[in-house]
Amino acid sequence: MSKAEPKRAVLYPVMTEDAVNLIESENKLTFIVDINIEKADIRRAVEELYDVKVAEVNTVITSDGRKKAFVKLRSEYKASDVAVRLGML
Repeated sequence: MSKAEPKRAVLYPVMTEDAVNLIESENKLTFIVDINIEKADIRRAVEELYDVKVAEVNTVITSDGRKKAFVKLRSEYKASDVAVRLGML
């Protein structure tokens, strides 16, 4: 899927204790994304939706068939600031 709409690519943020630990320790946000989306589209969607720059994106398919994306922000951006805007912290 190329050039996916940002709001259709990123479905929702993950708000678990582990996700919060990643925000604080590694400057990473965790999202559930469209199963067919590619890493480049996830990067573009997060950058557009949250006005940040992404350093890297890692994905994994969960045991229940959802795709989870771990998005590390560049050092000049704080994942905690985005999490506060999303109501996670």
